[in-house]
Amino acid sequence: MKTRITELFGIRHPIIQGGMHYVGFAELAAAVSNAGGLGIITGLTQKTPELLAREIARCHEMTDQPFGVNLTFLPTFASPPYPEYIAAIIEGGIKSVETAGRSPEAYMPALKAAGIKVIHKCTSVRHALTAERIGCDAVSVDGFECGGHPGEDDVPNMILLPRAAEELKIPFVASGGMADGRSLVAALALGAEGMNMGTRFIATKEAPVHDNVKQAIVKASELDTRLIMRSLRNTERVINNVGVERLMQIEREKGDALKIDDIMDQVAGIYPKVMTGGDMDAGAWSCGMVAGLIHDVPSCAELIDRIMAQAHELIAKRLTGLLQ
Repeated sequence: MKTRITELFGIRHPIIQGGMHYVGFAELAAAVSNAGGLGIITGLTQKTPELLAREIARCHEMTDQPFGVNLTFLPTFASPPYPEYIAAIIEGGIKSVETAGRSPEAYMPALKAAGIKVIHKCTSVRHALTAERIGCDAVSVDGFECGGHPGEDDVPNMILLPRAAEELKIPFVASGGMADGRSLVAALALGAEGMNMGTRFIATKEAPVHDNVKQAIVKASELDTRLIMRSLRNTERVINNVGVERLMQIEREKGDALKIDDIMDQVAGIYPKVMTGGDMDAGAWSCGMVAGLIHDVPSCAELIDRIMAQAHELIAKRLTGLLQ
């Protein structure tokens, strides 16, 4: 399948594995890229630029296909050495970067001078238009269904994607609720040029996380996520567990007086405990509503092959048949 996204990133299938904290290691990125998608190493999971350079080199040993790096731009009070991370990305021969969080505008000259294609994660059309204006090559449009931070507008993809298609000139992929060939065909119909999957790729054989995490996603339904930190305007969609219930009780008790320090125990340092240690009740970890569509733990190749086969079947047979 050829779209502007496959052409832009030099991949066989219009499927991107989004950056995920303590999930986007070389093993997963290489597996996705070898299967024809665009694998992504999560840059800031690597504690230093030197460790990121090492992870990029490790991924090159596992695949000869294109892969990218996610770089999340955090608030200024917690600013990593971004120029050094970008230098590691450039020196590692990376040609695709997924940016997220705050605007990447300050770092665009360095990325573009190195010939790097930039895709920025956006939760609204206005942010996507800003990304287009500052020179991003593509955007990932994240609907309200997505795991992690869905923004504050609460617009689902059935509305957000066609709105993006009405406004944008650069290509975009759909993110949030993406799991299978149905998701891909729907995203294409709504104007996207591909899809970005996060939660679905956690539940794969190559994802280097504890099996408890994969089984928790398989067991979860579409009703098992919660929105936290709404009053802080830092909304995050997470899977429900004992730690999250404790956090939400604190939110109810504090109301508008809630401060981040009040829930620090439930949100800080959680990912290693969950993803590596397998402690499902440690606290808040991102998961999309798409968990309700995830019923198994295939390899990345099995998953992507299945997605593309289902997409072709839908386009060539079911949808074409409706015209007769």
